[in-house]
Formats: sequence, C-alpha cells, structure tokens
Amino acid sequence: MSIDNAVVDANCTVEENTNEVQRMRQESKRTINVYNGSCKQAATPPPHRADGLEQHNPSEKSRIEQARINEEAALALVEMEKAKCRAAIKAAERAKKIAEREAQRRILAEQRAKREAEEKIRALDNLSNNDARYRKYSIEEIHTATKKLSDSMKIGEGGYGPVYRGKLDHTPVAIKVLRSDALQGRKQFHQEVEVLSCMRHPNMVILMGACPEYGCLVYEFMDNGSLEDRLFRKGNSPPIPWGIRFKVASDIATALLFLHQAKPKPLVHRDLKPANILLDHNYTCKLSDVGLARLVPPKVADAVTQYRMTTAAGTFCYIDPEYQQTGKLGTKSDIYSLGVTLLQIITARPPMGLTHLVDSAIKDGTFASLLDPEVHDWPVPEALAFAELAMKCAELRKKDRPDLANEILPELNRLKEFRMKHTNP
Repeated sequence: MSIDNAVVDANCTVEENTNEVQRMRQESKRTINVYNGSCKQAATPPPHRADGLEQHNPSEKSRIEQARINEEAALALVEMEKAKCRAAIKAAERAKKIAEREAQRRILAEQRAKREAEEKIRALDNLSNNDARYRKYSIEEIHTATKKLSDSMKIGEGGYGPVYRGKLDHTPVAIKVLRSDALQGRKQFHQEVEVLSCMRHPNMVILMGACPEYGCLVYEFMDNGSLEDRLFRKGNSPPIPWGIRFKVASDIATALLFLHQAKPKPLVHRDLKPANILLDHNYTCKLSDVGLARLVPPKVADAVTQYRMTTAAGTFCYIDPEYQQTGKLGTKSDIYSLGVTLLQIITARPPMGLTHLVDSAIKDGTFASLLDPEVHDWPVPEALAFAELAMKCAELRKKDRPDLANEILPELNRLKEFRMKHTNP
C-alpha cells in the first residue's frame, strides 16, 4: 500500500465518523423539539370555566397529572438522547484519532521501507563502484570461466545457489552464483564480501573477487572440497586418517577464535558445519560461508552478556538450542555447532541425534564402536577425550560450554601434537 492510499483511507474513515456525528446531532435536535412541544402543551391552561369548577372536576386533575407525567417522560427521553449523542461524539472522535494514528503508521512504514530500499541500492552501488578491496569480475568473465555456467563445471549446491569450478586470472577458482529468487541470499552476499574482503587468516577461505551485478562470489579453489564430502566419502574418496582429523579440528577452532576476537567487534559465524569447512590439497582447513556471520558487541564474549536477534539463523541440528529459543546470540552460540561438528569428525555420522548417541555409548562403555569404521587404527583413549570435549561443547546451556581460547583450543592442540608424535605426516 502506498503512502497516498494510506492517506485516502484515513480521510475516508474520518469523513464517515464526521457524518455519523452530524446524524446524531440532528436526531438529538429532533428529540429536543419533541420535548419542547410536550412542555408547551403541558403548560397551556385548559379552557376557563366558572370559578371553582375545575377544583371539583376529577377528569381535569387527571389530565394535568397525565401532562406532568408526559413532561417527565419527554425530559428523560431527551436526557437519554443527549447521552447517546455525547457517547456517539466521543466514539467518533476516538475512531478519528485511531484512523489518524493508523494512517500515520502506514505513512511511516512506507517511508521506512522506501528508505531501506534506497539504502540497499546505495550499498549495492558502493559495492559495485567504490569498493576497491576486492577484484571485480564481469559476467562475461564468469561465463567464460564456467563455460556459461555449464552443469559439467558444477561442483556443488549452496543454500543460495550453485557452485562452479573455473579458472580466472590463470588461477583455479570456485564460483558461487546467487539464484535470482534468493532474496535473503543478496544480504548474505554483501555480508560475505564485507567480512572476507577485510579479513585474512590461514584458516579462512580467500575471496578472490566478485561480480556484484549478478551476485557471483569468486573463491580460491580447494582441491579436497568440503569436510562433509570427505567424511562421507563423496565420489568414493579415501577416508581421512585420524591424525588429519585431529589437525582439522584444531584448524577449525583456530579460525573460529579468529572470528570471535575480531576487532572492533567479535564475529559470530552462526552456520558452522562440515559443509562450510573446506580442505585444500594438504587438508588444511578453511572456514567459508560467513554470509550469516553477525557483528556483536564486544561484551558478548562474556558468559552473561548476549545480543538479542529477532530471528535465529543457521542450519537445523547445528543451531545453538538456547539461541534458537531466546534469540540471544553470543560467541558461545558457535561452540554448540563446533561440538556437533567435532563429533561428526570422528564418527562420520549424520548430526541428527548424534549427541545422544555418543553420550549413551560413553556411559555404556561402547564408545569405540561409534568411531568411523573406515579408519582402523584409532587411538581410542585420545578419541574418547576428543569426544568428551565435543560433548561439553554441545551442552544445551551456553554457560555450561567450555571457553574456546582457554579450554577447547589447548586440548585440540594437544591432540594435534599427539598426532605429530605418533604418525608420519
């Protein structure tokens, strides 16, 4: 609804209320006229008779009494009509004020929506024309690199569009293309460009460039794809050795700590899962898909202070239950997702009900049976310590989860060093 329509609706409502008040006033005027006529009739003396005759005529007394009663009834009727008129006037005034407020709200909502749309357009223009922090590619270059987005070049499907392999500037790249119907994806696109173009870390995927006009993101190509594909051996790939899995876990925690300690405000990933963790040819782990990441106040790192969001975002089975229920976002919201991911790293099982399954196995002393059977030389005591840490991360309440810098990362680094001592990298 446009602003003009909102004003017209409000004016119509006000006009209807004004007509109603005028009608009530006319009815009140007619009632008062009736009352005045009754009073005049009651006050008119009867035809004069001989002296003393009327005081002896009972019918005359009855007529006078009846006139008095009629006068009182007319007076009561007038008062009742006056009360109705006053009530109608008040109701009409209230309706008029409500209509005016509603019209004002509609106007403000329209103005706010228009302002937000203009801000998005300006942001897109700035991103397209003024931001020199990343390489800008044309859609023609994207089409050339992907053979016009050929299915033969497609290597995956993201939440907001497909991912293609290609080569730009003589460098292998992965190109994520935003679907035209993915409205939320446009916001994620800008967020990902904003985060990745100003951050560099060995365990964060590198943004090579973008094509803002068509919503294309260009990343460095990761030879081993996603951690999810490798855990579930997509394409019949070989299983990941247990030592590499310990190293990957340490890399994930390192990258997550980098986000949580970002300046001037911490970043919460909000969608940490194996599908968003990429592996290069040396199985070096890099976080990707930070389009859902949110800047939160610095005090969010504390156990008490949290940042309230209107709606929870993320992937089912990985979302922090407390964040999902209350909308309170904090850095420990990522710790829950990390816990589920760590359990998948050693079990290669789907996330649904995984925490309950591992908890029962640990209590029953059958934990070893849950380890990925494709790996035959698991160091069970270390894997158990790994699983117990993951279970602590996946506690339902934020306050019960361990600290990333002081508890989680030191233990994962210990297991990483254990791998270095007992395997040949």
